[in-house]
Order: sequence, then structure tokens, then C-alpha cells
Amino acid sequence: MQTISFNDNWTCNGAPVTLPHDAMIRERRSADTSNGGHGYFPGGVYTYVKKFNTPADWEGKTVITEFEGVYKNATVSLNGETLCFHAYGYTGFYVELKKLIIGGENTLTVVADNAKLPNSRWYSGSGIYRPVWLHICEPEGLRPESVKLTAVSVDPAVVKVESRVAVKAEIAGGTGEGTRFEIAVPDARLWSETDPYLYTVKISAGENDTLEIPFGIRKIEWSNKGLFINGKETLLRGACVHHDNGILGAATYAESEYRRVRILKKNGFNAIRSSHNPASKALLDACDALGVYVMDETFDMWYNRKNPFDYGLDWEACWKEDVAAMVSRDHNHASVIMYSIGNEVAEPFEQKGVDAGKAQIDLCHRLDPSRPVTCGTNLMIISRAAKGNGIYKDGESNTGTEGKKQKGTQNASLAFNMIASVIGSGMNKGGNSQKVDALTSPFLDALDIAGYNYGSGRYPLEAKAHPERVIFGSETFPQDIYKNWGMVKKYPYLIGDFMWTGWDYLGEAGLGAWSYTGGLPFNRPYPWVLAGAGVIDILGAPDGSCKYASTVWGLEENPVIAVRPVNHPGVRPSKSVWRGTNAILSWSWQGCEGNKAEAEVYSDAAAVELLLNGKSLGRKKIKACKATFKTKYAPGILTAVAYDTAGREVSRSTLTSAKDAKLRIRPEKSCAKPGEIVYIPVEIADNAGIAESNADRKVTVSVSGGELLAFGSANPCTEEQYHTGTFTTYYGRALAVVRAGDGDRITVTASDRASSAEADILIAK
Repeated sequence: MQTISFNDNWTCNGAPVTLPHDAMIRERRSADTSNGGHGYFPGGVYTYVKKFNTPADWEGKTVITEFEGVYKNATVSLNGETLCFHAYGYTGFYVELKKLIIGGENTLTVVADNAKLPNSRWYSGSGIYRPVWLHICEPEGLRPESVKLTAVSVDPAVVKVESRVAVKAEIAGGTGEGTRFEIAVPDARLWSETDPYLYTVKISAGENDTLEIPFGIRKIEWSNKGLFINGKETLLRGACVHHDNGILGAATYAESEYRRVRILKKNGFNAIRSSHNPASKALLDACDALGVYVMDETFDMWYNRKNPFDYGLDWEACWKEDVAAMVSRDHNHASVIMYSIGNEVAEPFEQKGVDAGKAQIDLCHRLDPSRPVTCGTNLMIISRAAKGNGIYKDGESNTGTEGKKQKGTQNASLAFNMIASVIGSGMNKGGNSQKVDALTSPFLDALDIAGYNYGSGRYPLEAKAHPERVIFGSETFPQDIYKNWGMVKKYPYLIGDFMWTGWDYLGEAGLGAWSYTGGLPFNRPYPWVLAGAGVIDILGAPDGSCKYASTVWGLEENPVIAVRPVNHPGVRPSKSVWRGTNAILSWSWQGCEGNKAEAEVYSDAAAVELLLNGKSLGRKKIKACKATFKTKYAPGILTAVAYDTAGREVSRSTLTSAKDAKLRIRPEKSCAKPGEIVYIPVEIADNAGIAESNADRKVTVSVSGGELLAFGSANPCTEEQYHTGTFTTYYGRALAVVRAGDGDRITVTASDRASSAEADILIAK
């Protein structure tokens, strides 16, 4: 089987494009368009066309096109003849290209219909936003995803091979033949977060019909005694992550997914929940390579819609093929340790919903009995639905005329966000009553592992109420991490915590942001565009919440200082329940001398002292890994000194103000291959790389020797667009993303009204 990239030389509505391509990110946002859930982006119908010639040696071959993701309602045609329709925007699908004109020109057409909004509770993107591949197969030979590998044991290591056709397989010198057989791997190196070792399994079904599969040998076990990977108890330090790539929109590049996983792991996370749809192949590849566990999730809705035009319209007809697509795609990925069948679905309040859940669980088990099945369950939502007071009313149900009763621009998350804002962390107790427990147990007991969204009040109760149940926090508030992690360490049946969210995202505008301009702490008006909920922003920079979590996890050797913005004197921000703080890792606030400042210090020591330019601001006991100091801003050096119970210094750290900050470009790598995606920070910073947080300016970026894919900042409220090449920095930072050309170098130039900067990246051939 031969696999080739099929991403070049497409057009979208007549304009040349290279896939992956997000058509929505270039649309003009407005207050009258869509809603805050979509980030005020409009939808549309996008026609993609690729003309290609087929060589003579394709005669007699089976040619299959693989679409990793098209949002949404994709119709695929070849030479004017319709081949297939695929409704769901997040599962990959395969299309056999029958009736190819061998030796001549063919036209492949894909129409992505994302015109009817709202159809998602977050920014979806539009079009062919994930890669496309062409597989040239022998008529009776190998097919994509036709070989399944399973580690049936690890001591000794044995790998089971299952194939639709007879094959010969080789791994680490061991071989086997047939359609179902096992291969022993002596002295195997086991895959885990600390050693993500991947073997290469070589598969052959005949001459010139081969493939290679990266495969990690590992074993998953779970019980009320915990989650065990290769026999070692494993606690999940989880991040919920949406699918978009920030300033790139929904476009999925391997380099982007690898970078995100690398940054998440660097900041202490060892697990990702793909919220609330199947992850990209590139993200799974990155997690395999870097050692990050994945909870891959199918749907945000079942047969009841959360939006007038969402996948709930198609769920009953399509869920089986979409569940199968995710499980088949995930099977050989060592990083995937759980399948999730949904997020905050209310359906299990009734028997039809319980049966729907069990049917999905059974299908996952039949397709892959090696992994547990879970669901991100909000007990309060199910309870309210049982009382006829469902939270996600905006989508109504499948019955009746499509969208007839809907206010088409309403944010489907609005009711939930309103309730969450009123009751705050009290939502964690929404499932504590015996009545709610009895209502939800038929569904929860059918799961291998029960995921609780904002249900931490149940954690201490489960040992007595459900002694065999295994649970985890599938969605939690970041500021609750100290309390939640204490329970994770205390209760063996509680295997981890996934915070909302690990990485900021487009849409659900202003959900987690602290605003200094007033307004409700949810459903913020245009031009809000980002959720503002990520403990790592869309550029990849961690904030105070992120470092607080890594401190609680015991991963920070030194105290961490974070400062709430000091450039809004006299203004009290409107806060979000999803963010306990808006502190960032900066003590550089030009022009803010004398303004009130609040510094948070995170440490697991006994006490901490804070000094400003050598003068002590006091010493405080550490409570819940945190101490807060109030002072007035003055430029210089802010120092935190941690002490043990005997008063001895154990560690220290500093934040320093920028000196002579200028426009600077710092590419994340100095050399790239042709076609590679490169990330290039553009900052207002000094020679030491310290960004100035209060001297933002509008910057224009130009590129030679490559293609500028996006340029933007992490500002959650802006009318600027990421594809124009001009954007205003935010807290001193912006980011350019460039695709390398095939010349000798990429030259990136950034300029503002007063200055410019330039950097080169060599292209290696």
C-alpha cells in the first residue's frame, strides 16, 4: 500500500489553497453574525476542487481518499458523480475513487456545508480543516487501519496482530504470519509517560504491499484500587483541550499539535481530554511520541440537540459509524487509554438515553475490549432534565421541524454558564443527593470508569455508596486543583482530574476571561473572540493558574510568582467562575509606578517571603500552596524566598522588569525543512527576553521564502484578524506561524511605526 499526501493544489470557492484549510477563520466577524459560541464568525458553503492526473500504473489498483476531517456535511464527488456524504465534522472517513480516468485528468470535488448556524457551542472552523491522503492499494491487499495491534501482556510482552488479509508481521526481530496471531517481544521496553518508547511493526501482505506501524507496548488496568499503566499506579494530571489551533483557526498541522502537546507536558500535564470530539491523528501521534495519555471523546450531543443545527440532527443515523471510525483510528495508538462516549448529555435521565449510552458502550467494547469506556457526565444536568428543566434548551429535540422553535443566534451554552456563574463552585455539589445518585446510577454503572463534570462533591461519597465504582474528574475548575488533587491522592478509586481548560480556544467568547470593561462574566458581546478559559493561552504561554497546578502536583522546585495586571488602576474586574485568578508571570508594567499590585506566590514550602528590590514585603505561611501579597508597583526585581518549617531557606525565584524593551523576533527553531510549519514569537522585550506587559503596539509582519499562515496575539477581545499580517501585541507578545518554502531561508520582518526587527530561518534540503 502506498500513501501520498493529497493536500496541494486545491481551490476553495475558486481561490488556490493548500490543505489543511479553515475557511471560517478568514470570514469577517460582526455583532450580527452567529453568536459568541462561534466567536461571532459566520458560516458558509465551501466548494473544494482538486484536479489531478492518474499514472498508468494505477490501472487495476484500489484508490482510496482519506479525509481526516471536514466541517461539516461533506459531499464528495469524482468527475461529477457523487460518491458519499459524511455529516459529522470530527471523524475521518474514506472514499474509494471508482471510475478514475487512468492516464488522464480527474476532478475531485468536496462541498462542505457549514451555512446553518449555530451548530456548535464553540468555534468549529469550516471546510477541509484536517489533512487529506491518497492510498494506492492492491485489490485484495492492505487497507488503511486494516491491521490492529494489541499488547495482550507486558511480562512477558506479547503483541497480538489482527488483519483483514493474511500478513507477515515483524517486531523487534520476532515474526508471525496469518490473519490473527501473536508475537513475543523479549525484554520489551514498555511505553509510558516517562518512557514513551515506540517500536516499528513491519507488515507485509505481499510484494510491494507493505506498511509500518509505530506501536507502544503497554498495559492498562483499572479497578477501585486505581488506574495502572504497566502495573504502576498512575494519576491523571489532565487538561481538557478543544480542537482549534488558536490563531490558525481549526486548521490541523502536525507541527502545531506536537508543539501544543510538548508545552502541555512541559507544564506538568500528563493527560489530555479531547473535548468534545475525536482528536486529530496528529495530536495522537504527538501524544504517542511524547508520552501523554489521551481520553478521546466522540460527541457533545446525542439525539437531543444543544444547538438548532448541530450533529443531534444526524446522531441517530450516524453514531455507529462515527464511534467505529474513532475506535478504529485510535486502536494502535498507545497514548489512547480511554474512550469517552459524550459530554454533558442529558439523555440518561430517561430509559431511552440509558439504552443509547449502553449501546455505545457495547459497541466500543466489541470493537476494542482493551480500553475502558467513560463519559463526561454532569450529574446536575441530568437531574434538571429529569425535572423538565433541562439546561441545554436551545437545541430542543430532534422532533418537529428543523430549528423551527429556535432563536438562531442564541448561545447554546448560555443557560449553563449563567447557572455556573451564580452558584460557582457550588455546582460541584449538584450530584450529592441520594435522589440524583439513584437517577444517574443506571448509566454510570454501565461505564467502566465514570467521569464527573463539576461533581467533586461526590468524590468522598463513592467509597460507601458505590464501592466498586472507578471515577475521575472529567471537567473541573482550575482553582479547585488543590482540593481536588488532595482527594485524588487520598481515594484510590479517584484516578485523576481534567481541568477546563488546559489551553485557551476560539469561541464561547469570554467564558473564562476577567474583564476590566464590565459586562456579564459569560456570553460576552462582540468583539470578544476567545474563551479566555485556558491556563495556557492560545500562543502557548502559561499563566498563574497553570503554575499553581504544577505546584500542587509537586512539579515546581522553586516558588512561582504571578501578578494580577496592574495597568487598570481603580477598576474592579468582572470575574469568571472558570478562573480563580488572572495573574500572569510578569513584573514589567511600564508607566504603572505606584499602582496597586497583587502578587500570588505558589509553593509547597511552609512559608514564603516576598521582596521588592531587596526590601521585604513580609513573610507569610503557605496555605493550599499559595500566599498573596499586596504592594505598589515599582520596576525592578520581585523575589520570592521559600522556607521550611524550621525557617531555613529552601529555594527562591524572581520576576524582573524589562529594560530597554524593543520589538524583537525570536524564532522557536533556526532551521526548517521545505513545507514545515514554524512558530515565530514577535515580542516587545529586552535582550534577556523579558516581555514588557504595558507597551503594546500594532505590528505588521511580512515573510519572504515562506508563507505567513497567521499572525496574532492572545487578546481575547479584538476586531483584528489573524490572516491579515497586522495585529496588536497583548501583554507584550504576539506570534507568527509560517510555512517554509523551498528556497535557502525564510526571512521574517516585523515593524511598527517606530522600529523594525528581522530574523532568518535556514531551510535544510
